[in-house]
Amino acid sequence: MISNERPSPFARRSYGQLAKPPVQEDTLKSEEIQIERKAFIFTLKENPRGRFLRITEDAGGRRDTIIIPAPGLKDFKRLLEEMVKTSDELPPKNDSPVTM
Repeated sequence: MISNERPSPFARRSYGQLAKPPVQEDTLKSEEIQIERKAFIFTLKENPRGRFLRITEDAGGRRDTIIIPAPGLKDFKRLLEEMVKTSDELPPKNDSPVTM
C-alpha cells in the first residue's frame, strides 16, 4: 500500500468498521462548582494508563472538557495560583462593577 492510500485516522468511520472498545475508568473523586451561568465538574479518574483530572465546563448544555494527566497537576496548581494572585493584585480595567 502506498503511504497516501492509508485511511486517515481523522476520517469518519463507516458503519461496517468497529470502534475502539471503551477504556475502563474509575472515578476517585468528583466535585462541581457553579460560577455565574457555567458549571464546572472536576473529576479525578484512573484508567490503565494512569490518573488524570478531567475538567468539564457545562454552559447552557454545551460541554467542553480538558484532561490533565496526574504528573502535571502540581504545575497546573502552581500556574493557577499565580493567575489568582495576579487577578487579585491587578485592578479591573473597566469602571463598572461586575455583576453576577
